[in-house]
Amino acid sequence: MAAILIADDAKFMRVTLARILEKTDHTVAGEAENGKEAVELYRRLRPDLVIMDITMPVMNGIEAVRAIKEIDPGAKIIICSALGQQRMVVEAIEAGAADFIVKPFEETRVLEAIARLL
Repeated sequence: MAAILIADDAKFMRVTLARILEKTDHTVAGEAENGKEAVELYRRLRPDLVIMDITMPVMNGIEAVRAIKEIDPGAKIIICSALGQQRMVVEAIEAGAADFIVKPFEETRVLEAIARLL
């Protein structure tokens, strides 16, 4: 059972991910609306995994991945992107994200990405 931090500026996306996680043994450790919040929550909660949107206000997902990796080089982060954000996905992977999932989420793809990292 893993504690997972969800970071997305869209409430409905956080709810969607939380509902997917509810069907598993995993729990939602916390929710962040932007990258800065995600970094602060990561520092405080030390979740097993982070699922993070790329495009967020205040601090985007790529900057947040870098900041979390500075705190914990072993952090496991899955980045979320919309179709057409391939360049940003590559940048996020280079920054330290371990995997990516594309919106709209396919439940099986989300669960496979989580299982691969845990």
